[in-house]
Amino acid sequence: MSSPTGPASGLPVRMPRPRQPGRHRRPEPLAAPEGAPALVLVVPGTPSADTRSLAEEVVSIARSELPGLDARIAYLDGDDSEFPTLQSVLAHTSEERTARYEQAVAAGTEAKEPEGPAAVVVPLLAGPDSALLRRIRQAVMDSRVAAELTDVLGPHPLLAEALHVRLSEAGLARADRARLFTVATAADGIILASVGGDEAVQAAGITGMLLAARLAVPVIAAALDQEGSIANVAEELRSSGSQQLALAPYLIGPELEAGLLDAAAEEADCAVAEPLGPYPAIGKLALAKYMTALGIAPQQPQGTPAH
Repeated sequence: MSSPTGPASGLPVRMPRPRQPGRHRRPEPLAAPEGAPALVLVVPGTPSADTRSLAEEVVSIARSELPGLDARIAYLDGDDSEFPTLQSVLAHTSEERTARYEQAVAAGTEAKEPEGPAAVVVPLLAGPDSALLRRIRQAVMDSRVAAELTDVLGPHPLLAEALHVRLSEAGLARADRARLFTVATAADGIILASVGGDEAVQAAGITGMLLAARLAVPVIAAALDQEGSIANVAEELRSSGSQQLALAPYLIGPELEAGLLDAAAEEADCAVAEPLGPYPAIGKLALAKYMTALGIAPQQPQGTPAH
């Protein structure tokens, strides 16, 4: 039993741990500011149970990195029943914020009237796709809600890491950077597949350079949605000496049309890795875009070696 003055005799007294002084002190954990706008992750492509599961995992990673984060999922091609559209999610978010303020005022609580964006919209896209981004921007405008739209997630070193991991999972690349063991099926040339035309290819090429540095093999970006692009890059790699090619999708997944990846792999006559999917970096990058939009990002997440 404890007494009013402290624990009973014989029980250990738990003393607060002193803060570590100097520059090696652990940073204080971040939390979402009170009244901060919601993070709305907008998912392109045809909604399905798989895309919802992927989006939920991405959002879960973001929430674990920033406690108190109000994160929601919207679908560019939603139906407003099972898969809410971006317009309806933004409208609901704005209405909830107004309702919270009105309830606080009615209860006599001192409350600050909401200002600034009600939401920060983060596209679930690794690279730019002007057609999809135009539709997302139009949906934000049509909602008539004050919302800020961020850039896509890449290019970024963490996406090069994710590509490396997906290739190693498929047995197409060594998992370690030191190359302490060999993989018989490791590719000696990588086609980095994107969707979104020339702009997407150029952006993918930046991450491709980072991937090439990790794997020490040539990496060239190509467009899945441009006829002949994949075959031309495959020919370029083979003519420069690469014999065993691999197709690495610079895509998260939902934005990818069914069958497009398999057709490209057949066209290039090579093996293919899985899309990036809910790799932890995707959630971290989505959160980094949100925090940067609010001006509270301490630093962009840094890439780490794959093991």
